[in-house]
Amino acid sequence: MSRHTLQYTALAAVAGFTFAAGISTATPAAEWKPTKNVEFIIPAGTGGGADQMARMMQGIVQKHNLMPVSMVVINKAGGAGAEGFLDVKGSAGNPHKIIITLSNLFTTPLATGVPFNWRDLTPVAMLALDEFVLWVHNDSPYKTAKDYVAAAKKNQLKMAGTGSKQEDQIITVGIEQAIGAKFTYVPFKGGGDVAKQLVGKHVDSTVNNPIEAVAQWRAGALRPLCVFDGKRIPLKEKVTSTMSWNDIPPCKESGLPIEYLMLRGIFMPAGVPQEAVNYYIELFKKVRETAEWKDFMAKGAFNSTFMVGNEYKNWVEKAEQTHKDLMTKAGFLAKKS
Repeated sequence: MSRHTLQYTALAAVAGFTFAAGISTATPAAEWKPTKNVEFIIPAGTGGGADQMARMMQGIVQKHNLMPVSMVVINKAGGAGAEGFLDVKGSAGNPHKIIITLSNLFTTPLATGVPFNWRDLTPVAMLALDEFVLWVHNDSPYKTAKDYVAAAKKNQLKMAGTGSKQEDQIITVGIEQAIGAKFTYVPFKGGGDVAKQLVGKHVDSTVNNPIEAVAQWRAGALRPLCVFDGKRIPLKEKVTSTMSWNDIPPCKESGLPIEYLMLRGIFMPAGVPQEAVNYYIELFKKVRETAEWKDFMAKGAFNSTFMVGNEYKNWVEKAEQTHKDLMTKAGFLAKKS
């Protein structure tokens, strides 16, 4: 049986990327500042990776007085995030609104046909790339991904994930195609809910991001089997008494030839002044320099790649095509009327 590899094609382009020196003080970045509270939109539910990252950033900005106004975090998860995207799309020219994005930047319009595309927004910065890990309950008989694959071929296992026809289900379908098995996919509103379902043994597995399951792993409730990356996560500090992130093998070493990384990036409405974009780029650079951010990156096992400008835009274009290809193979594209 042939093995299909989900290859996140932009990975090679970003793996060795180093952000260039900061913007010159001669630029107009310092000329624009927000004059009222900034709405920080999360197109996802509470408890998931995007929600945790946005609220961490809000806390850092407040603690270090990095803005002259408040940053107000608002979850708009309706329609697989379409509620949030359409809100920002309809706020053209408003520099007091930003949105954190994940893969639903691509999957939601492709799966639902909602009238939105990332080109309706202004790219600001890639904050990081997020890993995906195959998790099972710590009481599970599956000690390795090979054990899991063998069981999945014999029985129809339950996989919990965030939303339908989004990244978790795309990875699940990729597993089905790679090993010739069939899963029962059970969608939930956010990564926090997904982790709770596995802790409660209501499902057999999840493909949650590290930040969404690390607390349960540390507490001894969950077990990571493999990471959907081409290499091990380079963090060797112990998370539990026996394991670090680096101890989790790539899934492709265990019979799951699948690689997938997810965007954690910032966009603004269309038509905003470049001075405002520059302001937020400088803001996020300051956030990244804090000890709190570095600790968050390590605890969540993030790939901390940072991009702005054309590099970021080009990466997003490639990622969009990758998702279109994956969703076409999975049969997830919205049917045209």
